[in-house]
Amino acid sequence: MIVTSNKWTERSSNVAKLGCLWIKREEIRMPLQMDIIYLENSGFVVQTAQHTLVFDYYQDTSDTIAKLLQKRKLLHVFSSHSHHDHFNPIISTWQDQVAAFFLSDDIGNVGIRPEKIVWLRPYETSIHGDLKVKAYGSTDLGVSFLVEVDGWRLFHAGDLNWWHWKWDHKYNQVLAQNLFEKEMDKLEGLQLDVAFFPVDSRLEEYRSIGVKEFCSRVNVEQLVAMHTRGERWSPPSGFIPKGSVVASWCPIFSGDRLQLKKAQRAATDF
Repeated sequence: MIVTSNKWTERSSNVAKLGCLWIKREEIRMPLQMDIIYLENSGFVVQTAQHTLVFDYYQDTSDTIAKLLQKRKLLHVFSSHSHHDHFNPIISTWQDQVAAFFLSDDIGNVGIRPEKIVWLRPYETSIHGDLKVKAYGSTDLGVSFLVEVDGWRLFHAGDLNWWHWKWDHKYNQVLAQNLFEKEMDKLEGLQLDVAFFPVDSRLEEYRSIGVKEFCSRVNVEQLVAMHTRGERWSPPSGFIPKGSVVASWCPIFSGDRLQLKKAQRAATDF
């Protein structure tokens, strides 16, 4: 809702006097709201004012998707790559209630009508109505997603991470770091309201190195941990650079929810 006034005083063109209430001429806007529902692994539902987005559906023991379909919600579905814990071909059965599927091109034919699919490779951009999507790269299969929708800017990393396995050969460890740093060079300086990023517990003491580097090189308001393998994560000491503030949330159970609110602001360029 926007509230304005046409009654201006002679002393200030920026202020209106209505009885004892002074109202700035600038537009007064209702805050934006986003609801995030955790599914499993890296799967989430994101609900904004006008859109319902589904990321990396794998399974959903909370029946969140079934409830949305029952309510006749129109979905936008994103699958970052073909790994079984990020993609489930059952999404093809939703297509009558899906406006568009944004799929990494490694996924292949999944029985979805071609006009419903937007195939994406790294660094390609797609605009679908007022939904803006840009694919970035991964350090595994597929892509990551930057999405701008209803005044929100969010990033879903897919399997983009610094995959440092301590038992691996030194050559592979260096390669993993170089691949990650190369992708971070492209993401450097992004302004994000929400970022979904993996913190895989199988990496043991190295599970936080990727997300720490990510948060030091992009500007994130709300970090959402994912791909935890069932073990809760919290930012370790020294995780956030001095002077910075990054909220974090680590859902564990399917159906866990987070609600975010923020003031409206102008859209930014990709």
